[in-house]
Amino acid sequence: MNFSSDNWAGASQPVMDALSRHNHGFAPAYGTDPLTDRVTKRFRDIFETDVSVLFTATGTAANALSMAACARPGGLILASETAHLHCDEWGSAEFYSHGMKIVPLATSAGRIAPDAVAGALERFQEGSRFGAPTALSLTQATECGTVYSPEEVAALTEPARARGLVCHMDGARFANALVHLNASPAELTWKAGIDVLSFGATKNGCWCAEAIVVFNPKGLPHLATHRARAGHLFSKSRFVAAQFDGYFEGDHWLELAGRANAAATRLARGIGDSGRARVAWPCEANEVFAVLTRTQIGKLRGEGALFYEWSREGCATDEHVVRLVASFATTDEEVDRFVALL
Repeated sequence: MNFSSDNWAGASQPVMDALSRHNHGFAPAYGTDPLTDRVTKRFRDIFETDVSVLFTATGTAANALSMAACARPGGLILASETAHLHCDEWGSAEFYSHGMKIVPLATSAGRIAPDAVAGALERFQEGSRFGAPTALSLTQATECGTVYSPEEVAALTEPARARGLVCHMDGARFANALVHLNASPAELTWKAGIDVLSFGATKNGCWCAEAIVVFNPKGLPHLATHRARAGHLFSKSRFVAAQFDGYFEGDHWLELAGRANAAATRLARGIGDSGRARVAWPCEANEVFAVLTRTQIGKLRGEGALFYEWSREGCATDEHVVRLVASFATTDEEVDRFVALL
Protein backbone atom coordinates (compact mmCIF):
# COMPACT_ATOMS: atom_id res chain seq x y z
CA MET A 1 0.00 0.00 0.00
CA ASN A 2 2.53 2.55 -1.19
CA PHE A 3 0.81 5.90 -1.59
CA SER A 4 3.92 7.97 -0.80
CA SER A 5 4.34 9.46 -4.27
CA ASP A 6 3.99 8.54 -7.92
CA ASN A 7 7.74 9.07 -8.30
CA TRP A 8 8.29 6.00 -6.10
CA ALA A 9 6.95 3.78 -8.89
CA GLY A 10 9.27 2.31 -11.48
CA ALA A 11 9.25 3.01 -15.20
CA SER A 12 6.62 1.44 -17.43
CA GLN A 13 7.65 -1.50 -19.60
CA PRO A 14 7.18 0.33 -22.95
CA VAL A 15 9.47 3.10 -21.69
CA MET A 16 12.11 0.58 -20.63
CA ASP A 17 11.72 -1.27 -23.93
CA ALA A 18 12.32 1.98 -25.80
CA LEU A 19 15.53 2.59 -23.84
CA SER A 20 16.77 -0.84 -24.85
CA ARG A 21 15.59 -0.43 -28.44
CA HIS A 22 17.61 2.74 -28.91
CA ASN A 23 20.71 1.48 -27.09
CA HIS A 24 22.75 0.52 -30.13
CA GLY A 25 25.32 2.07 -32.40
CA PHE A 26 26.47 5.67 -32.27
CA ALA A 27 24.49 8.91 -32.29
CA PRO A 28 25.47 12.59 -32.18
CA ALA A 29 25.59 14.12 -28.70
CA TYR A 30 23.92 17.07 -26.96
CA GLY A 31 20.51 16.74 -28.58
CA THR A 32 21.63 16.77 -32.20
CA ASP A 33 20.64 13.13 -32.80
CA PRO A 34 17.81 12.02 -35.13
CA LEU A 35 15.73 10.55 -32.29
CA THR A 36 15.66 13.84 -30.39
CA ASP A 37 14.52 15.53 -33.61
CA ARG A 38 11.77 12.96 -34.03
CA VAL A 39 10.56 13.34 -30.46
CA THR A 40 10.56 17.13 -30.82
CA LYS A 41 8.31 16.76 -33.87
CA ARG A 42 6.05 14.54 -31.77
CA PHE A 43 5.78 17.30 -29.17
CA ARG A 44 4.79 19.67 -31.96
CA ASP A 45 2.09 17.28 -33.10
CA ILE A 46 0.78 16.84 -29.55
CA PHE A 47 0.55 20.59 -28.93
CA GLU A 48 -0.60 21.43 -32.47
CA THR A 49 1.95 24.22 -32.87
CA ASP A 50 5.63 24.90 -33.38
CA VAL A 51 7.46 24.49 -30.07
CA SER A 52 11.04 24.24 -28.91
CA VAL A 53 11.78 21.41 -26.49
CA LEU A 54 14.67 21.29 -24.03
CA PHE A 55 15.20 18.17 -21.94
CA THR A 56 16.17 18.42 -18.27
CA ALA A 57 16.87 15.81 -15.63
CA THR A 58 14.31 17.05 -13.09
CA GLY A 59 11.11 19.04 -12.80
CA THR A 60 12.87 21.38 -10.39
CA ALA A 61 15.38 22.22 -13.12
CA ALA A 62 12.60 22.77 -15.66
CA ASN A 63 10.84 25.19 -13.32
CA ALA A 64 13.95 27.05 -12.17
CA LEU A 65 15.45 27.42 -15.64
CA SER A 66 12.14 28.70 -17.00
CA MET A 67 12.26 31.40 -14.34
CA ALA A 68 15.91 32.12 -15.04
CA ALA A 69 15.24 32.60 -18.74
CA CYS A 70 12.64 35.31 -18.16
CA ALA A 71 14.36 36.93 -15.17
CA ARG A 72 14.94 40.64 -14.66
CA PRO A 73 16.49 42.59 -11.76
CA GLY A 74 13.93 43.01 -8.99
CA GLY A 75 11.57 40.60 -10.71
CA LEU A 76 8.67 38.94 -8.93
CA ILE A 77 7.26 35.46 -9.55
CA LEU A 78 3.55 35.11 -8.78
CA ALA A 79 2.73 31.55 -7.70
CA SER A 80 0.33 29.69 -5.45
CA GLU A 81 1.17 29.50 -1.76
CA THR A 82 1.49 25.71 -2.09
CA ALA A 83 3.40 25.64 -5.40
CA HIS A 84 6.27 23.16 -5.60
CA LEU A 85 8.42 25.97 -7.01
CA HIS A 86 7.75 27.95 -3.80
CA CYS A 87 7.71 25.24 -1.10
CA ASP A 88 9.77 22.28 -2.25
CA GLU A 89 12.64 23.29 -4.51
CA TRP A 90 15.28 24.62 -2.11
CA GLY A 91 15.09 28.17 -3.46
CA SER A 92 16.24 27.04 -6.91
CA ALA A 93 14.00 29.50 -8.78
CA GLU A 94 15.42 32.36 -6.74
CA PHE A 95 18.98 31.05 -7.16
CA TYR A 96 18.90 30.51 -10.91
CA SER A 97 17.02 33.76 -11.56
CA HIS A 98 19.65 35.69 -9.57
CA GLY A 99 17.27 36.72 -6.83
CA MET A 100 13.77 37.07 -8.24
CA LYS A 101 11.33 36.97 -5.33
CA ILE A 102 8.37 34.58 -5.19
CA VAL A 103 5.08 36.21 -4.18
CA PRO A 104 2.78 33.46 -2.82
CA LEU A 105 -0.89 33.89 -3.74
CA ALA A 106 -3.77 32.59 -1.63
CA THR A 107 -5.54 29.53 -2.97
CA SER A 108 -8.78 27.63 -2.57
CA ALA A 109 -8.39 23.83 -2.88
CA GLY A 110 -5.01 24.50 -4.51
CA ARG A 111 -6.31 26.85 -7.20
CA ILE A 112 -5.43 30.54 -7.42
CA ALA A 113 -8.46 32.79 -7.66
CA PRO A 114 -8.44 35.11 -10.72
CA ASP A 115 -8.72 38.18 -8.52
CA ALA A 116 -5.58 37.12 -6.63
CA VAL A 117 -3.46 37.63 -9.75
CA ALA A 118 -5.15 40.93 -10.56
CA GLY A 119 -4.72 42.03 -6.94
CA ALA A 120 -1.00 41.26 -6.95
CA LEU A 121 -0.52 43.12 -10.21
CA GLU A 122 -2.31 46.12 -8.74
CA ARG A 123 -0.25 45.96 -5.55
CA PHE A 124 3.13 45.73 -7.27
CA GLN A 125 3.27 48.44 -9.91
CA GLU A 126 6.25 49.02 -12.18
CA GLY A 127 8.83 51.07 -10.30
CA SER A 128 7.85 49.70 -6.90
CA ARG A 129 10.69 49.27 -4.43
CA PHE A 130 9.46 45.75 -3.74
CA GLY A 131 9.96 44.73 -7.36
CA ALA A 132 8.03 44.23 -10.59
CA PRO A 133 5.90 41.19 -11.49
CA THR A 134 7.78 39.25 -14.16
CA ALA A 135 6.31 35.74 -14.26
CA LEU A 136 3.15 33.88 -13.29
CA SER A 137 3.54 30.18 -12.49
CA LEU A 138 0.54 27.82 -12.32
CA THR A 139 0.68 24.20 -11.17
CA GLN A 140 -1.30 21.63 -13.18
CA ALA A 141 -2.55 19.46 -11.51
CA THR A 142 -2.37 21.58 -8.34
CA GLU A 143 -0.62 20.59 -5.15
CA CYS A 144 -4.04 19.76 -3.67
CA GLY A 145 -4.93 17.29 -6.43
CA THR A 146 -7.34 19.62 -8.20
CA VAL A 147 -7.07 20.91 -11.76
CA TYR A 148 -7.55 24.17 -13.65
CA SER A 149 -9.91 24.08 -16.63
CA PRO A 150 -8.71 25.80 -19.81
CA GLU A 151 -11.09 28.66 -19.00
CA GLU A 152 -9.62 29.02 -15.52
CA VAL A 153 -6.08 29.05 -16.91
CA ALA A 154 -7.05 31.76 -19.40
CA ALA A 155 -8.70 33.86 -16.67
CA LEU A 156 -5.43 33.82 -14.70
CA THR A 157 -3.09 34.45 -17.60
CA GLU A 158 -5.10 37.26 -19.22
CA PRO A 159 -4.26 40.02 -16.69
CA ALA A 160 -0.70 38.70 -16.38
CA ARG A 161 -0.06 38.81 -20.13
CA ALA A 162 -1.59 42.28 -20.31
CA ARG A 163 1.21 43.40 -17.97
CA GLY A 164 3.86 41.60 -20.02
CA LEU A 165 4.45 38.69 -17.62
CA VAL A 166 5.71 35.33 -18.87
CA CYS A 167 3.11 32.68 -17.99
CA HIS A 168 4.59 29.36 -16.89
CA MET A 169 2.91 26.07 -16.08
CA ASP A 170 4.46 23.48 -13.78
CA GLY A 171 3.12 20.34 -15.42
CA ALA A 172 4.65 17.66 -13.20
CA ARG A 173 1.24 15.95 -13.37
CA PHE A 174 0.12 17.53 -16.63
CA ALA A 175 -0.99 14.21 -18.12
CA ASN A 176 -3.21 13.47 -15.11
CA ALA A 177 -4.92 16.86 -15.44
CA LEU A 178 -5.33 16.36 -19.17
CA VAL A 179 -7.04 12.99 -18.75
CA HIS A 180 -9.41 14.32 -16.07
CA LEU A 181 -10.43 17.31 -18.20
CA ASN A 182 -10.59 15.43 -21.50
CA ALA A 183 -9.08 18.55 -23.05
CA SER A 184 -6.37 18.84 -25.67
CA PRO A 185 -2.82 19.76 -24.69
CA ALA A 186 -3.13 22.90 -26.83
CA GLU A 187 -6.34 24.02 -25.10
CA LEU A 188 -4.72 23.66 -21.70
CA THR A 189 -1.52 25.54 -22.57
CA TRP A 190 -0.76 28.04 -25.32
CA LYS A 191 -4.37 28.55 -26.36
CA ALA A 192 -5.06 29.53 -22.73
CA GLY A 193 -2.12 31.93 -22.57
CA ILE A 194 0.75 29.72 -21.36
CA ASP A 195 4.18 30.71 -22.70
CA VAL A 196 6.26 27.85 -21.30
CA LEU A 197 5.46 24.44 -19.80
CA SER A 198 7.51 22.23 -17.50
CA PHE A 199 6.36 18.93 -19.01
CA GLY A 200 6.72 16.14 -16.47
CA ALA A 201 6.97 12.47 -17.36
CA THR A 202 9.00 10.99 -14.50
CA LYS A 203 5.97 10.81 -12.17
CA ASN A 204 3.94 9.10 -14.88
CA GLY A 205 6.04 6.13 -15.92
CA CYS A 206 9.37 7.43 -17.21
CA TRP A 207 12.75 6.80 -15.61
CA CYS A 208 14.19 10.33 -15.89
CA ALA A 209 12.47 12.46 -18.50
CA GLU A 210 11.40 16.08 -18.10
CA ALA A 211 11.12 18.76 -20.77
CA ILE A 212 10.74 22.51 -21.04
CA VAL A 213 8.23 23.14 -23.83
CA VAL A 214 8.41 26.70 -25.11
CA PHE A 215 5.42 28.21 -26.93
CA ASN A 216 6.65 31.83 -26.87
CA PRO A 217 10.43 31.94 -27.39
CA LYS A 218 10.49 35.75 -27.33
CA GLY A 219 9.77 35.66 -23.60
CA LEU A 220 12.67 33.28 -22.86
CA PRO A 221 15.38 34.23 -25.36
CA HIS A 222 18.40 32.67 -23.61
CA LEU A 223 16.83 29.50 -22.21
CA ALA A 224 19.20 27.13 -24.00
CA THR A 225 22.20 28.97 -22.56
CA HIS A 226 20.74 28.83 -19.05
CA ARG A 227 20.19 25.08 -19.40
CA ALA A 228 23.77 24.46 -20.54
CA ARG A 229 25.26 26.61 -17.74
CA ALA A 230 23.15 24.75 -15.17
CA GLY A 231 24.51 21.39 -16.31
CA HIS A 232 21.26 20.05 -17.78
CA LEU A 233 22.37 19.67 -21.39
CA PHE A 234 22.58 15.89 -21.70
CA SER A 235 25.50 14.45 -23.58
CA LYS A 236 23.60 11.26 -24.42
CA SER A 237 20.35 13.11 -25.04
CA ARG A 238 19.01 10.26 -27.15
CA PHE A 239 18.26 8.29 -23.96
CA VAL A 240 15.90 10.97 -22.71
CA ALA A 241 14.38 11.07 -26.18
CA ALA A 242 14.08 7.27 -26.08
CA GLN A 243 11.95 7.46 -22.96
CA PHE A 244 9.65 9.99 -24.57
CA ASP A 245 9.52 7.81 -27.68
CA GLY A 246 8.12 4.91 -25.65
CA TYR A 247 6.02 7.24 -23.52
CA PHE A 248 4.17 8.80 -26.45
CA GLU A 249 3.83 5.71 -28.64
CA GLY A 250 0.18 4.74 -28.97
CA ASP A 251 -0.78 7.45 -26.42
CA HIS A 252 0.83 5.34 -23.72
CA TRP A 253 1.33 8.48 -21.59
CA LEU A 254 -2.41 9.10 -21.43
CA GLU A 255 -3.09 5.45 -20.67
CA LEU A 256 -0.67 5.60 -17.72
CA ALA A 257 -2.27 8.77 -16.38
CA GLY A 258 -5.71 7.23 -16.76
CA ARG A 259 -4.66 4.23 -14.66
CA ALA A 260 -3.33 6.46 -11.89
CA ASN A 261 -6.41 8.68 -11.93
CA ALA A 262 -8.73 5.68 -11.79
CA ALA A 263 -6.89 4.25 -8.79
CA ALA A 264 -7.10 7.61 -7.00
CA THR A 265 -10.82 7.91 -7.76
CA ARG A 266 -11.41 4.40 -6.38
CA LEU A 267 -9.46 5.31 -3.26
CA ALA A 268 -11.29 8.61 -2.71
CA ARG A 269 -14.65 6.93 -3.16
CA GLY A 270 -13.74 4.15 -0.74
CA ILE A 271 -12.57 6.62 1.91
CA GLY A 272 -15.73 8.70 1.53
CA ASP A 273 -18.02 5.65 1.65
CA SER A 274 -16.28 4.18 4.69
CA GLY A 275 -17.87 6.61 7.13
CA ARG A 276 -14.53 6.58 8.98
CA ALA A 277 -12.82 9.52 7.28
CA ARG A 278 -13.45 12.30 4.80
CA VAL A 279 -11.77 13.67 1.71
CA ALA A 280 -10.46 17.23 2.13
CA TRP A 281 -10.62 18.34 -1.52
CA PRO A 282 -12.11 16.90 -4.70
CA CYS A 283 -10.01 14.15 -6.27
CA GLU A 284 -9.49 15.39 -9.84
CA ALA A 285 -6.20 13.76 -10.78
CA ASN A 286 -4.14 11.08 -9.03
CA GLU A 287 -3.86 12.48 -5.50
CA VAL A 288 -6.25 11.99 -2.59
CA PHE A 289 -6.18 14.17 0.51
CA ALA A 290 -7.92 12.46 3.40
CA VAL A 291 -8.64 13.70 6.91
CA LEU A 292 -7.63 10.95 9.36
CA THR A 293 -7.24 10.79 13.12
CA ARG A 294 -3.84 10.26 14.69
CA THR A 295 -4.96 6.81 15.79
CA GLN A 296 -5.98 5.87 12.24
CA ILE A 297 -2.68 7.16 10.85
CA GLY A 298 -0.70 5.07 13.33
CA LYS A 299 -2.69 1.89 12.73
CA LEU A 300 -2.63 2.19 8.94
CA ARG A 301 1.12 2.72 8.99
CA GLY A 302 1.44 -0.24 11.32
CA GLU A 303 -0.21 -2.37 8.63
CA GLY A 304 2.28 -1.17 6.02
CA ALA A 305 0.52 1.80 4.43
CA LEU A 306 2.90 4.52 3.24
CA PHE A 307 1.70 8.12 2.82
CA TYR A 308 2.64 11.70 3.60
CA GLU A 309 1.21 13.95 6.32
CA TRP A 310 0.20 17.15 4.53
CA SER A 311 -1.42 19.77 6.76
CA ARG A 312 -3.91 20.42 9.56
CA GLU A 313 -6.13 22.76 7.53
CA GLY A 314 -9.77 22.35 8.57
CA CYS A 315 -8.92 19.60 11.07
CA ALA A 316 -10.07 18.87 14.60
CA THR A 317 -7.50 18.57 17.40
CA ASP A 318 -6.70 14.90 16.81
CA GLU A 319 -6.92 14.99 12.98
CA HIS A 320 -4.45 15.51 10.15
CA VAL A 321 -4.77 15.80 6.37
CA VAL A 322 -2.70 13.11 4.66
CA ARG A 323 -1.72 12.87 1.02
CA LEU A 324 -2.23 9.58 -0.80
CA VAL A 325 -0.78 9.43 -4.32
CA ALA A 326 -1.73 6.76 -6.84
CA SER A 327 0.57 5.85 -9.70
CA PHE A 328 0.14 3.87 -12.91
CA ALA A 329 1.39 0.87 -10.92
CA THR A 330 -1.15 1.16 -8.08
CA THR A 331 -3.41 -1.90 -7.97
CA ASP A 332 -7.06 -2.24 -7.02
CA GLU A 333 -5.95 -4.71 -4.36
CA GLU A 334 -3.78 -2.09 -2.66
CA VAL A 335 -6.60 0.44 -2.72
CA ASP A 336 -9.19 -2.02 -1.43
CA ARG A 337 -6.93 -3.24 1.37
CA PHE A 338 -6.34 0.32 2.54
CA VAL A 339 -10.06 1.04 2.58
CA ALA A 340 -10.81 -2.25 4.34
CA LEU A 341 -8.25 -1.45 7.03
CA LEU A 342 -9.74 2.02 7.45
